[in-house]
Amino acid sequence: ALGLSLKRTLGGLLLGGALGFGFGVLLGLSRTSERLLGPSLSALRQIAIFAWVPLLTAWFGLGELSEGVFGALGAFFPLFIATQRSVTHLSPQLREAAQVMRLNLWQRLRLLVLPGAAPGIFAGLRLSLIYAWLGTIGAEYFMPSDGGIASLMIGAQQLFRMDQVMAAMVLIGLVGALLGTLGQRLESRATRWRTA
Repeated sequence: ALGLSLKRTLGGLLLGGALGFGFGVLLGLSRTSERLLGPSLSALRQIAIFAWVPLLTAWFGLGELSEGVFGALGAFFPLFIATQRSVTHLSPQLREAAQVMRLNLWQRLRLLVLPGAAPGIFAGLRLSLIYAWLGTIGAEYFMPSDGGIASLMIGAQQLFRMDQVMAAMVLIGLVGALLGTLGQRLESRATRWRTA
């Protein structure tokens, strides 16, 4: 059950994180895109994640796809917000250096934008990892699923197996804490060049 939940979490993180990173870079670099998409994404961000359940089940059904999309939705917004803010608030000296060196978009991204925004991006990735885990557990709990920790917990609850319910709750908390620690270590390793 734990392996299945972690697999769903990883799938949601890959999909939602990739979209969040892409949209964050796009809106951070392009004022036009920010004016077009920014208000809509900002409004969608205010909606509680579990309020999406009826809409997602109507769009994607009750199977694995809707659970994956739910986890991806949880991972999308933290990385999107962190990436957009990090790219938007880059040092003006970096922008001037890019203009003086006449770098094209790809060179500017690779040499200046992404290294300068890396701390914020990795902080967002850490949050996305935790939110993907919470989204996966929520999806398994609120949508019919073929296995997973939350599904196991619901089955134990119906059989009045409180030992299994408590064990599943503790396991969910421990895995969440481990994922947070893993994200923090990844963040510190990826950005240690800034303190060297």
